[in-house]
Amino acid sequence: QVQLVESGGGLVQAGGSLRLSCAASISMFNINALGWYRQAPGKQRELVARITRDDKTNYTDAVKGRFTISRDNAKNTVYLQMNSLKPEDTAVYYCNAVSVYYGTNSWGQGTQVTVSS
Repeated sequence: QVQLVESGGGLVQAGGSLRLSCAASISMFNINALGWYRQAPGKQRELVARITRDDKTNYTDAVKGRFTISRDNAKNTVYLQMNSLKPEDTAVYYCNAVSVYYGTNSWGQGTQVTVSS
């Protein structure tokens, strides 16, 4: 099983920024896709942003132009830079990694992001 450790969540005012990090226990070259998901209270978990091994990215419409997903292969880490945060961005954010090589679909423990108005 791939281990994912997230960090960077916290409390921020509307309009502020946060950067989430997710460190993987395996090489990025063995991970086909990395994603950030979020789950707000009473809602289903949703995809926020995703990056593939060949650096293709996609974002949910609600965060386009505000969030950026990136990765550092040397550090086996994926990031989510979140700018112009809104109260509706408040959720627990989860890192996800899909590895065909290991046959795994792994999740981090989640990190809370709270945006105050």
